[in-house]
Amino acid sequence: MRTTTLLLAAALTALLTPGIAHAAPCSGYVGLTFDDGPSNAHTPAILNALRQNGLRATMFNEGQYAAAYPAQVRAEAAAGMWIGNHSYTHPHLTQESQAQMDSELSRTQQAIAAAGGGTPSLFRPPYGETNSTLRAVEASHGLTQIIWDVDSQDWNGASVDAIVQANARLTNGQIILMHEWPANTLAAIPRIAQGLTSRGLCAGRISPQTGRAVAP
Repeated sequence: MRTTTLLLAAALTALLTPGIAHAAPCSGYVGLTFDDGPSNAHTPAILNALRQNGLRATMFNEGQYAAAYPAQVRAEAAAGMWIGNHSYTHPHLTQESQAQMDSELSRTQQAIAAAGGGTPSLFRPPYGETNSTLRAVEASHGLTQIIWDVDSQDWNGASVDAIVQANARLTNGQIILMHEWPANTLAAIPRIAQGLTSRGLCAGRISPQTGRAVAP
């Protein structure tokens, strides 16, 4: 009993002692998303940077790459990331037939699940292009369509500063588009984390019910 009392007293002292760091409360959540993975070339570095900076993100994987690099899908899951469907070959789906759409989505669901990434509940259409036919196919696979509120423009050669500034525009519940492969995106991650912390925001998951970023 005496040992328990001493431990409780020590814990209380630590909580009340100035200068001891405590996790800042989250006043809101944002959805960090990375498209076009996984790969042996880029996924490990992205995951390492996210972990080192206390961030979690949704990785929208292409089925062809999930099938080719299953170890990286498992690494994403092990790192606490959420894994979404980004089609199998990244085509312009709105130009394809319903059967082709179904194949793109179903094969990706299977590839991610087979790689150990679970069965995705989120789908990001390539290029953000969608229509009623595609939405119906998504629904048939239990997928919620996720576009984005802010485009980091990292795919278009955006600088590190520009990517950081794009993340600084996020407000509670919003989602940003980023990609695994740009070197500037990798370099921006520590500053993205700092910026979110300074505004009391945390990296959250994307709710399949609302399509918005929420607490993990």
